[in-house]
Amino acid sequence: MNFSEVFKLSSLLCKFSPDGKYLASCVQYRLVVRDVNTLQILQLYTCLDQIQHIEWSADSLFILCAMYKRGLVQVWSLEQPEWHCKIDEGSAGLVASCWSPDGRHILNTTEFHLRITVWSLCTKSVSYIKYPKACLQGITFTRDGRYMALAERRDCKDYVSIFVCSDWQLLRVRILNHVTWKMITEFGHPAAINDPKIVVYKEAEKSPQLGLGCLSFPPPRAGAGPLPSSESKYEIASVPVSLQTLKPVTDRANPKIGIGMLAFSPDSYFLATRNDNIPNAVWVWDIQKLRLFAVLEQLSPVRAFQWDPQQPRLAICTGGSRLYLWSPAGCMSVQVPGEGDFAVLSLCWHLSGDSMALLSKDHFCLCFLETEAVVGTACRQLGGHT
Repeated sequence: MNFSEVFKLSSLLCKFSPDGKYLASCVQYRLVVRDVNTLQILQLYTCLDQIQHIEWSADSLFILCAMYKRGLVQVWSLEQPEWHCKIDEGSAGLVASCWSPDGRHILNTTEFHLRITVWSLCTKSVSYIKYPKACLQGITFTRDGRYMALAERRDCKDYVSIFVCSDWQLLRVRILNHVTWKMITEFGHPAAINDPKIVVYKEAEKSPQLGLGCLSFPPPRAGAGPLPSSESKYEIASVPVSLQTLKPVTDRANPKIGIGMLAFSPDSYFLATRNDNIPNAVWVWDIQKLRLFAVLEQLSPVRAFQWDPQQPRLAICTGGSRLYLWSPAGCMSVQVPGEGDFAVLSLCWHLSGDSMALLSKDHFCLCFLETEAVVGTACRQLGGHT
């Protein structure tokens, strides 16, 4: 596993283009587009204020920059750098912005989640959707781009509504099994794991030493920084296992409880979830057998996870200087090299699955995964200094 040099950027703003050719990052109010292979700057755009969110269109031709504090969205064209579009939400404010699958509509969520405004870049028309639920992942689209599912909060109840993307009108169907039209299953997230068929991996931190089943750190490169004072590895826990829980503060708004993150693997065989009141654990579900497959308990709360686009391999970060990888074969922990501690707060995979961008508060680096560095045993450790 190799790492590229570190680049300066604003907090958590680094995205690969969907076609895998470009890498966009932000420095204050500037948007920088680089070639993925050479990391040379191809385009440099200047926005009206500090950028808080960026997102590529599905065809990699446009990129939006959201400035939530100003209620603004600016859209840039990669093919025509002189063209740009500005969307001003005015007094309604702005808390979220995303593309529709056709890459020609932008969905802006106003402050207090009062409504979603749909802007058309082609016709300049505007549509409105009411009652969006105040949550991080409240919108998703079908693969063909024809329908949108929206989490709604109406009359103190939660709903999932389906909209037709051609005219943004509500389609009246609930989310059910498309054959039996019944609910498929429910996945519970208990704090105690008692089933011996479930593999529970626990992260352990120990002083660096050679051990059976774990690889030693190779010699560091010049300038790669000192070796860490401790190493991280996974140990398989014996059931029953009690997971660390966080008691939700129910007398405050939006208490940490329930499922806060979830993602399907690209082959739809697995589902990864995180329960907000068990923040250190990642749950991996076998969708074909509708059962819990594995649980990973980290030493720190899970900040983000994302599936490899090409295979069932999950990358996890916890805000520390390590990257964690899970596959059906097992887990491993990788130390990120660099001067001082590189705190990985978020990550994103390249389309090929051969590399990913690791994001800290003010920097990002590219991580290249070598083909031979595949998880083989249940306990394997790779050093980050290569």
